[in-house]
Amino acid sequence: MTVRAFGSPVEALQWLGDNAADLIITDYKMPEMNGAEFIRALRRLPHAADAPVIAITVHEERSFRLKALEAGATDFLTSPVDHHEFVTRSRNLLTLRQHQLLLARRAETLARELADSERSRERAIRDSIERLAQVIDTLPVLISAVDREGRTLFVNAFQTDFFGIDPAAVIGRTMREHMGPENAQRDHSLDRLVFSTGKALPAYEEELVSKDGERRSFLTTKTPLHSHAGAIEGVLTSSLDITANKRTEQHLRYLAHHDSLTGLPNRALLFDRLRQAITRARRGDNLFALHLIDLDGFKSINDVRGHSVGDRFLKSISAQLAEVVREKDTLARLGGDEFAILQADVGSSADAAEFAARIGQAIASFQDAELTGARATASIGIAMHPSDGDDAEEILRNADLAMYKAKAEGGNVFCLFASDMQTRARAAATLDTALRHAIDHDEFVLHYQPQVAIGTREIVAVEALLRWNRPGHGLVSPGAFLPYAEENGLIIPINEWVIRAAAEQAKAWQMQGLPAFRVAVNVSPVQFRKRNVPLFIARTLGETGLEPRRLELELTESIVMQDLDEVANDLREINRLGVAIAIDDFGTGYSSLSYVKKLPVQRIKIDQTFVRNMAQDPNDAAIVRAIIMLGHSLSLDVVAEGVETQRQLERLEGDGCDVAQGFFLGHPVPAAEIPRLFAWPTSGARTA
Repeated sequence: MTVRAFGSPVEALQWLGDNAADLIITDYKMPEMNGAEFIRALRRLPHAADAPVIAITVHEERSFRLKALEAGATDFLTSPVDHHEFVTRSRNLLTLRQHQLLLARRAETLARELADSERSRERAIRDSIERLAQVIDTLPVLISAVDREGRTLFVNAFQTDFFGIDPAAVIGRTMREHMGPENAQRDHSLDRLVFSTGKALPAYEEELVSKDGERRSFLTTKTPLHSHAGAIEGVLTSSLDITANKRTEQHLRYLAHHDSLTGLPNRALLFDRLRQAITRARRGDNLFALHLIDLDGFKSINDVRGHSVGDRFLKSISAQLAEVVREKDTLARLGGDEFAILQADVGSSADAAEFAARIGQAIASFQDAELTGARATASIGIAMHPSDGDDAEEILRNADLAMYKAKAEGGNVFCLFASDMQTRARAAATLDTALRHAIDHDEFVLHYQPQVAIGTREIVAVEALLRWNRPGHGLVSPGAFLPYAEENGLIIPINEWVIRAAAEQAKAWQMQGLPAFRVAVNVSPVQFRKRNVPLFIARTLGETGLEPRRLELELTESIVMQDLDEVANDLREINRLGVAIAIDDFGTGYSSLSYVKKLPVQRIKIDQTFVRNMAQDPNDAAIVRAIIMLGHSLSLDVVAEGVETQRQLERLEGDGCDVAQGFFLGHPVPAAEIPRLFAWPTSGARTA
C-alpha cells in the first residue's frame, strides 16, 4: 500500500488530476479551501469521480457533516479520531473500491476481446458475459441492476440467496416485496437521483433483513450503467456485508468507554457526557452538577477480606447507586473506589446538596447478606456548571477538590466546591463558634405552627419549629445552620434542647388549662443513630412532668430506613412511654408498605410538594389520594403539610384526609400566641 500526503488541497488536486487514488482522506478545515470545497473540486476530476472520501473535522455541529456529504464525501469522522473506528471504516471502503475496480477491469477485458476479432464477436461477447456473470456470482456482495422504472435487470446469486428469492421470478419486477416497503422506497429514490444526476452516489451504510429475519449491515454504492450511445440505461447497486466489522467496532467502542468490573461508564465516557452537558447548558438547558464519590472504608475491606470480596462490594455499591440516579443522569466508575454521578437538570446548589445526601445515605445503608460486615460511607465533592467551571476539565478538577475537603473533614459528608475553599473554611469555623455560643447562651427559640382537624377545623396539634435569634442577624431559619450542625455533631445538643424546650412549653400550656393538643418535634437522623432517644424522652417526660400523650416525635423516612429493625425497637419503646410517632415528608423517599407496616407509628405526613400542586397536577392529586388510602388501610392518621389555599383544603377534605397544616390555617408563631388561637387567656394558669 502506498500513502501520499499533501500540505495543501491545491497540491492534492494537482496530483489527482493525473493520478488515481483508492481512498482519499481530508480534513475539513484547511488553508485555501475547506473540506467541502475540496471534495466538490476533486469530484470533477476524471480519476477521482467515484473514489471514496473520508472527511475529518473537529466540528460537532450537524451542518458540517451535511456540507461534506452533500459535496460528495463517502464517510465522516469527528476528531479526535478513534484508531479502531478509522481502521474499520477505511478497510470497508478499500474493500468496496477493490470490488468496483475488479468489475471495471472485467469490463475493460471484455471490450478488448470484442475489438480483437470481429469474426468471433458474438462468441466473445457470450463468453465474456458468462465469465463476468460467474465472477459476479462468486463475490460475497449483493449486486443488482434496475432500469428507469425500477424493474430488475440483473441480480447475483449472493443477493438471491440472502433474500431467498428465485432469480428468474425477480427479473423484470421490482424488489419491493423482498426488501420491505421502507427500504424499497429509499432505494428507488436513490436510483432516481443517479438517473437525474448521471453520477455515482457516495457509499452509505444501511440495514437489510435476510430471509431468516436477521438484520445485517451493508456498505452500499450506486453507479450509472451507460449504453453504447452514452445514455444511462440502468443503475448498478453493490452492497458489501460489514456486519462483523460493525459488531467489532461496537464492542471496541464499548470497551473503550466502560469499566470492565461494573459495566458502568468510565472516565472517558463521563468526560464526553460532561462536554455534551456543557453544550446543552450553553443552549439554554438547566444547570447540572458533578458528584465525585470516594468510599471511606473500602481499603479495610480489600485488606482484610481480599480483593475478590472488594470487587463484589464495588459491584454491589454500583448497583445501589444505580437505584438513586435517574435515567437522564450518568453514573460512572473512575477507578478504584471512586465513582461519579453527573446530575442533570439541577435547579440550585440546594438540589445538588439534597441529591448528595441521598447518595451518602444509599451507600451508608447498604447491606448484603453475602458480605456481612462489609460497610462503607462516602466522601462526596460537588461542582456545578457554570458557577464552578466552564469546561469539563475544570469542573472535574473542582469536584475533586471538594471531595478531598470532605475527606479532610472526616468523611461521610458532602462538600460543595467554593472558589475560595479557605474562605469557606473560615466561614465554617465562624459558624461553628457561633452555634456553640448559641447553645451556651440560649439563643434558640421555638415557633409553633398549628395542625387542624379538617372535619371540625379544631387545632389538634402544633409543630415546634426551631429559629436562631442570632445577634446581628435576627431570626435565622434552620435551613441556614442545621445542615452544618448535622455535619459537625452540634445537632445533638440542639435537638435535645428543642425536645426539652417543647416539652416544657407543652407542660406550661397544660397548666394554663388549654385543650389537650399534641406538640410535634422533629428528630435528627444523627441523634437517632446514637440509639439513646427512648432514654432521653423518658428522662425529659419525668423532669418536665408532661403527659406523654401531649408529645409527638416526627421522623423522616431516611431515619427509619437506616436500620429498620433497630429503629422499630426504639420506636416501640417510645410508644410504650405513651408518646406518638409520625413519619414526616412522606412520599418523597421510600414510601413503602414494607417498612410502614413494621413500624409502630400513628401518623404519616404528606410532603408539601404534592399538596402544593394537587389542585393543578392530576399526578400529585393521585399521589395524595394514594397516601391517604395507604394511611387509612393501616389505621394511621394522615396529615397534609403545606396547605396554602381554600381549594387545597377542600380537595383534602374530599379525599378523606384527617389533619392539615400550612399558611392557610396558621403561620408559625411564638409560644405566647398559641393560647390566643384557642381564645384562651395568656396568664392565670389553671390545671388541665
